[in-house]
Amino acid sequence: MPLLRINATTQGLQLHDRPQPAETALASHRETPGPAIVMVHGYKYAPGDVNHCPHDKIFAAKPGSWPTALGFGAGRAAEGLGIAFGWHARGSLWQMHRRAAELGQTLAALIRHLRTKTPHRPVHVIAHSLGTEIALSALEHLSAHDLDRMVLLTGASFSSHAQRMLQTPAGLTTEVFNVVSRENDLFDLAFENLVTAPVPGDTAIGQGIDAPNVTTVQLDCPRTLSVFTSLRLPVAPPQRRVCHWSTYTRPGVMALYTKLLRDPEQLPQAHLARLLPETPAPRWARFRRSERQSDALPQRAISMPSLPLALRWKTRIMPAAPAQGKQNEHAY
Repeated sequence: MPLLRINATTQGLQLHDRPQPAETALASHRETPGPAIVMVHGYKYAPGDVNHCPHDKIFAAKPGSWPTALGFGAGRAAEGLGIAFGWHARGSLWQMHRRAAELGQTLAALIRHLRTKTPHRPVHVIAHSLGTEIALSALEHLSAHDLDRMVLLTGASFSSHAQRMLQTPAGLTTEVFNVVSRENDLFDLAFENLVTAPVPGDTAIGQGIDAPNVTTVQLDCPRTLSVFTSLRLPVAPPQRRVCHWSTYTRPGVMALYTKLLRDPEQLPQAHLARLLPETPAPRWARFRRSERQSDALPQRAISMPSLPLALRWKTRIMPAAPAQGKQNEHAY
């Protein structure tokens, strides 16, 4: 499998599984045809940790992992190069958010190396949760056209930061797909209350990013799911009201991302943007259910944007979230 496991360390980029400089390993894959896809995990992972190593979990070479789901190890002629980007993401949320922003420069160095050594190769990034902060922060350290496409999955980043990064030379030339779901609303609210926003009243990118080269993909929107079905990329409907991981665990979603990253000419951003809703549904939309559903969150609760109130309901709504396991860990 053309997959490199690279960690961001205090000594720079290091291979995870063998004592070899990352640059040397990258050079050995210079002639591998196909795109380079950099995968960035989110909060609570730590390379080398026996219980929390991303390379043994979502980046493992086994069915259901990101690399396998994105087409690596399938034996195709132009499989490209997969890069699992690991970073220490265990600690307080605000500390890890700050670290993620700083690691944007490290990710940018990796992307520049790929672009310099193999200028013909498309370079894409797919990132989840706090990994989106790394991906977005990398843009200010890159040049125009260094990055082709970026897929952000239920990102733990603020909208103003995303907009600022997308005004950089690299940001203006990168096609961004902001994958959101109202299943993630509780996590967005927690993020906004536990991490200091760049500007007062800022919101997480789950509410959308105001930029011309960003397409918001709301995965719990019936119209959105109908569009993907018509494109022969069916995505299963949501099964839970609260879930931080459905943007990569829902049946069909990874096939969609594979199409976006491996066959961009078959799924042009402009065409997809015309088919999808321009703006996502408002926060708490998944809780605004009919009065006969007694387990729905009351209107008085969903109208008050306070973290303590949201957490008061956590024990009631979190049992519907996926349990902890080898692939998924509670994010906040």
